Amino acid sequence: MLRYTPLSSALYVRHRKQLTALLPPNSLAVLLSNDRLPTNADGVMNFQQNSQLFYLSGIAQEESILLLFPDAKEPAWREIVFTRAADPLRLIWEGRVLTRDEVRHQSGVQSVYDLDAFEGIFFQLMVQADHVYLETNEHYRAQILTETRTARFIKECQAKHPLHNYRRLAPLLARLRAIKSPEEIQQLRKACRITEKGFRQVLAFVRPDIKEYEIEAQYAQAFLSRGSRGFAYTPIIASGKNACVLHYVHNSAVCRDGDLILMDVGAEYGNYFADMTRCVPANGQFTPRQRAIYEAVLRVMRTAMTLLKPGTRISEYQQAVGQLVEKELCDLKLLTPQDIKNQNPAEPAYKKYFMHNTSHHLGLDVHDVPSLHQKVEEGMVFTVEPGIYVPDESIGVRLENDIVITKNGYDDLMADIPLEVEEIESLMQKKGRP
Repeated sequence: MLRYTPLSSALYVRHRKQLTALLPPNSLAVLLSNDRLPTNADGVMNFQQNSQLFYLSGIAQEESILLLFPDAKEPAWREIVFTRAADPLRLIWEGRVLTRDEVRHQSGVQSVYDLDAFEGIFFQLMVQADHVYLETNEHYRAQILTETRTARFIKECQAKHPLHNYRRLAPLLARLRAIKSPEEIQQLRKACRITEKGFRQVLAFVRPDIKEYEIEAQYAQAFLSRGSRGFAYTPIIASGKNACVLHYVHNSAVCRDGDLILMDVGAEYGNYFADMTRCVPANGQFTPRQRAIYEAVLRVMRTAMTLLKPGTRISEYQQAVGQLVEKELCDLKLLTPQDIKNQNPAEPAYKKYFMHNTSHHLGLDVHDVPSLHQKVEEGMVFTVEPGIYVPDESIGVRLENDIVITKNGYDDLMADIPLEVEEIESLMQKKGRP
């Protein structure tokens, strides 16, 4: 039984139709679920489904294969899902797997076979196919250090069938996944709502001398108790100078009186991810300097949201946000007009204090697969997350909301999550707080 309410199979039917409409005649597409990755001894990591496979089928189960061949001579073989059979021994140890009827219900694919039937059917379809579309991880930030199940399959497939025309699925799926359907936005909204509950719980909990991991535990409890599988990504709970380490994940330090705590966290829901960043004072009250930097970042964030609109190029958007940050840094006396005059245009002076991009796509992956070289379009979902990091002052501020691009602006999926200084301080000072 799933923790979340699954989306209708009609969505996955529509996704498959959109993909196959992009394929030339006699094209066969194959997508495999991710590996169950080992740890040590007989341990395995928690399974995370291949988001491309999930996007086209709604199947979150390991050891699954989706095969698409719109021109197959046998109509029943134009869409097939292969899944592992119910093994009596694994049933005892790991529990039940999806039945064929459940696979049909979740995916809308009517032809469902056990995995051991794949080789025979795949060979027969390869005889008919001219083009073979295979999927690899082509995300621009990917660091692939392990040979994946998909990589092994590609190697074996090309060795057995060397004369086919092999093509890439990733660019086609990136184009399709860029625009989120109303159903997908619904799941993202739920993930954001769960994230909000976690943040409000944390606001009532934070106080001087707690550990960063105690805050992490509060989020975990709030997320898991609301139907989430937990964190969408490894959470960052960074107090004081730790907040100036962009991907700080140790979460082990003590939050001292006077520290500002940066929390980059998000809940998962139905395989869709939220991505939020907030900064709060450990003692419930911002210092004047903390507040000045916080409100500078908030002003940039508010304006940046208005700049992300249909037709915008991300490179131009990032340049515009950089200019906003530059002005704020001058007002904060972190940069001088002379610094700006003498800067290298290829490495602007503001990057000393704001060194990352402002936005990325969001969806079935936290850093979702669509290209940042595409122009912004209605229906895309982005994070907006400017920051200012001042290690010499042990202050790091990043603020992040998730927005849907609309025809005339944006829909802030995190509009209900406290963001203004006054609201945060008020909630942290409520009676009954530990």
